[in-house]
Amino acid sequence: MALPASPSASASAPAGERWPPLESSPEVFNQFMWSLGVPEDEAEFHDVYGLDEDALDMVPQPVLAVILCFPDPPQDAGYPSVPFVSCGEKETKDRVYFIKQIESLGNACGTIALIHAIGNTSSELNLVENSFLDLFFKSTASMDPYKRALFLEKNDAMAGAHSLAANAGVTELCDVVEEHYICFVAVNGTLHELDGMKDGPIRHGSSSSKSLLQDAVHVIKGFMHTIPDSINFNLMVLSRKQNNAGDT
Repeated sequence: MALPASPSASASAPAGERWPPLESSPEVFNQFMWSLGVPEDEAEFHDVYGLDEDALDMVPQPVLAVILCFPDPPQDAGYPSVPFVSCGEKETKDRVYFIKQIESLGNACGTIALIHAIGNTSSELNLVENSFLDLFFKSTASMDPYKRALFLEKNDAMAGAHSLAANAGVTELCDVVEEHYICFVAVNGTLHELDGMKDGPIRHGSSSSKSLLQDAVHVIKGFMHTIPDSINFNLMVLSRKQNNAGDT
């Protein structure tokens, strides 16, 4: 099962034009997510306005995923390094949905972060049957991260939805992009950082659905210390709608 795709069309436009950057705002991500097949009454994105306890207490619960947009640091910036999930830990890797950000995907890091968020919380959400995301995850379930990236890059339906979302923002699109998106999820009792530019999921210790936001913020504060002169950080959470949260 596959989404409509046209490999020839995917090669006709430069990566930056086919996959322009997404604005880091709940409005853009919500409309994008809902258009891809997450029902509006299931989940929505919210801004996180501060990293102190009072600000975190205001975030709608339960939090399913955390998405950080931050300045892409230079290669020698001392970016925090945590061991990747090794090839020997197959059970953990299989439980974490991960997709690479290959060069031909241009500035698709926002879409990849969204895919990571939904792909690792799909058991908590009822995707619309035969929607973009429903078909995407069914089609790529058995693929490795690189093949998933190729599938995404060649898929005109997903690229078109991405472009619509990119043009929905109020920020003017530009050729120079200095920010990058990553996602944090709690899978199998462990906090995972999912960055398509990395080789695989990065573990950051134990976590749960109840502590995900606080655990992710602890890691994010470390990121911020490595780039102290920048204020270009934006944090969003994907939360279940209260009427569907149940006892989670």
